[in-house]
Amino acid sequence: MTSAAVEQDNLFIPLIDFAPFRGGSAADKKAVANDIVNGFRNAGFIYLKNHGISPAAVASVFGQSAKFFQLPQDQKDKLAWYSAEANRGYTAHGREKVSMADVEDVDALRESNPDLKESLEIGRDDEPQFPNMWPPQEGESQWPTEFRKETMGFFEQCKEMHRLVMSSIAVGLGIGETWFDGFTSDGDNTLRLLHYPAVSREVFEKNVGQVRAGEHTDYGSMTLLFQDARGGLQVESPNGNFVDATPIPDTIVVNAGDLMARWSNDYIKSTKHRVVEPPNKTSEYPARYSIAYFCNPNFTSKIEAIPGTVAEGVQKYEPIISGEYLVQRLTATY
Repeated sequence: MTSAAVEQDNLFIPLIDFAPFRGGSAADKKAVANDIVNGFRNAGFIYLKNHGISPAAVASVFGQSAKFFQLPQDQKDKLAWYSAEANRGYTAHGREKVSMADVEDVDALRESNPDLKESLEIGRDDEPQFPNMWPPQEGESQWPTEFRKETMGFFEQCKEMHRLVMSSIAVGLGIGETWFDGFTSDGDNTLRLLHYPAVSREVFEKNVGQVRAGEHTDYGSMTLLFQDARGGLQVESPNGNFVDATPIPDTIVVNAGDLMARWSNDYIKSTKHRVVEPPNKTSEYPARYSIAYFCNPNFTSKIEAIPGTVAEGVQKYEPIISGEYLVQRLTATY
């Protein structure tokens, strides 16, 4: 039975047990799939428990992330994000400004009210033309090798999770469980390690509108989000207000992205969200870490309305190649 992860201001985000889809009967799978599609249709967000990625695996990658962001700034800067086509590398504080503003306004927002975060983007590790930016091996330390192994292992686990959730959407839409498999095979996804540094409450008080990450929608098919316990994620309700999406241990927060909304002819919703001052007020907010796995259809895939989502023959969007769409969106962000 589905329960509420968030229920406030006419926003209902379901907490869904994914185990029956992973190993249940056809009827079990259908019931879970219906809950997932309804969650994406109504809220654009769901929480999944019993999803199959172990707490130990998640904790290990959080630990690796913390070690990376503790590196000296000059070492991180040498690994800088280098192009929208690659979407790999380190992004320093203030470089990225996620925003719903027009493109011409983003530079001004970045200057006046930058997002309070830094990140490392990691993609497929088998494309020589788009190398990942790994910390170099120095001295006798084995940590860079360990870091690469751990993060790429997690990347592959999330790739399989993406396939499974897309399969559940297919079952919920009645188009056959494997319909999306040909769109998820390449793993053209991005693992993002995120660090929101410790910050004084005074920063939020002095700068009206200051956030850790501005309101935005995600670009791809979906995002798998692993949160720590700090809080601060908010999701826009149908009434236009932002509601706390409180962390629930051992769950994945999954939200549909803009390309999924486009692909489904807006049958599935891509919902605005942001990261703000934590809800538990204190004079000094500790660092917040999260891990986001941005899922995309294979970059060579042609994206046009999914069967059954075109009502009365009205297709809202022209077909587009997945990779071209993502590059357009990323170019406007950085």
